[in-house]
This record gives sequence, structure tokens and C-alpha cells, in this order.
Amino acid sequence: MVNLIQVLLAACSVVLYLAGGADAQTYPTRPIRILVGTPPGGGADFLARGLAPKLTESLGQSIVVENRPGANGAVASEVLARTAPDGYTLKINVFGDAVNPLLMKVNFDFLKDFSYIALAGESQNMLASHPSFPSTGVKGLIAISKAKPGGVTYGSQGIGASGHLSGELFQYMTGVKWVHIPYKGGAPALIDLLAGNITISFANIPTAIEHVRSKRLRALAVTGEKRSAAAPDIPTVGESGVPGYQVSNWFGLSAPAKTPPEIVSRLNTEIVRAINSPDLSAALRKGGTEPSTLNPAQYTAFIQNEYTKWAKVIKATGIKGE
Repeated sequence: MVNLIQVLLAACSVVLYLAGGADAQTYPTRPIRILVGTPPGGGADFLARGLAPKLTESLGQSIVVENRPGANGAVASEVLARTAPDGYTLKINVFGDAVNPLLMKVNFDFLKDFSYIALAGESQNMLASHPSFPSTGVKGLIAISKAKPGGVTYGSQGIGASGHLSGELFQYMTGVKWVHIPYKGGAPALIDLLAGNITISFANIPTAIEHVRSKRLRALAVTGEKRSAAAPDIPTVGESGVPGYQVSNWFGLSAPAKTPPEIVSRLNTEIVRAINSPDLSAALRKGGTEPSTLNPAQYTAFIQNEYTKWAKVIKATGIKGE
């Protein structure tokens, strides 16, 4: 009797394995959803909507972009972690995904609960002000900030977002004191900056660059180690009087943990092909994002390295989350 049960269990395992293999081979057979953890209009949303038509064409199924903002992308991450690992729900990853566990309580494990598919691009933040702000550069901003501690407000995409940590690192390295105002994404912060309701913001270049070009915002500096190809005339924070300062932003895609490796590999191939296509790569560069692709293993290691790097910064600066 025991032997019969073992045989039946083994047979069921073989059937399930074959069924899973068949699903991976025929994938996809229905629309795919891409979650974006920020409101429409931000850098992650720009990437998702740029990828959607490319993946629709290559995968033969509709790609639906769904914005689920909140908690610096953690709301969308929680949705993803509880979704079936079948390749039909993906998420745009951003800088905050690697630092959220360091600054807030999250209901998922950022490494164990996700399959990291591909890095898609890297960019910088742009330290921008409303044109009415009296300073046109970093040194002037520092002087004004020191003359009136707490008189400068800076908006960010949310607690733990790259704009938030850009501001905290700036304060730590210069000794200034600002008031942080977190928003539910880069677009709402930018709206208030354009209206003059906040003093400055470390905005993602893709969301701010056109407003700078139209003179509705003034760019004081960019946060990378080198100047951005999208705005080569704008100096870095480091060369503007804060040597050693550097913050980068990045975007990628993930799926729930235990998504079949064949599906993860297929998605990586199609995402990399889309990112490297002439029109999409040109659009990304124009908006300030440099296409940069990694395979699943490399991307997973990249996420782990980001967590380790920012854990040290957060401890050294005493940055607090919610």
C-alpha cells in the first residue's frame, strides 16, 4: 500500500512538472500586468509605458500598466509578493526597493519574495529649484540654508526614495538643516515645486528635465559622479562644492519568487531587446536615463549590493524612516 502511494505521488509530481514546463513553453497566453509603485508621470511610469508596446509586440500579448503608489513602492511590492508566480504580474523596481527594509516595516522579504528579472536603466537625480529661488548654484544654496536653518523645504518621492536620501546625504555632508516633505511619488513633488510651494527637490532627471529646458525650473546640480549626458551643462554636486557626494537612481523589473526560470529568462531576453532598441534607448537617454541591462543573477547581486551600500550610509547619517 505504501509503495502504491509513493508511486502515485511520484506520478503526480511528474505531471505537475510537465504541466509547468508546458506553461513556460507556451507563455504568455494572456495579458501581462506591470505594477508601478508611483503615480503616473514619474521615471518608473515612463519606463513601464515605454516598455509596454515593445513587449506587446515581442510577446504577443497586451501589457497593462497599473499604478499602485504608496510607501515608496512598498504597496506595489506587497501586491507582487502575494501574486501567483506565473509571469503575468511584474513590477518596475526603483532605488527605494533596496532601502525600504532599512527604513520601514515591510510585509515581505525583499530578496526571498521576488525573482529579479533585469536591470533596465540608471539615471541621476537633479537638484532643482523654482526660478524665484535667489540662488543659482549649490554654494549659494548652502549659504542660504546656513543663514536660516529650517528655512529651506525639500520635497521627495517619499520616505526612502532616492530624492529623500539625496537630501539627507547632502545635509549630512554640508551641515545644513532642511525640512523634508515626502510625497507619494516624484510627480506630485514636482507639481508643488513648479508651483513654488517647496524650495527644492532632488527630482529624477526623466521627470524634471523638460521643465528645466522650458525654464519652469532651475537646475542647480546633478547627483551623479559625472555630469549627465542629458544635461551636460549642469555641474555635479561634487564639483559644485561638496566633493565626494554621489547618488544614482536605477530602474528594473521583478516577478514573484518561484516564477519558473524559463519565464524569467524569456522576460529578461525580451526586456533587454526592448531597452536596447534604437527608439526606446534614444527616448530613455533624452529623458536622462542611460540604458543599462543585467541578467537575472547579475541583477539580484546588484540589488543586494545596493542594500549593503545604503545600510552603511543610513547608519552613518542617522537617517530615520517612518
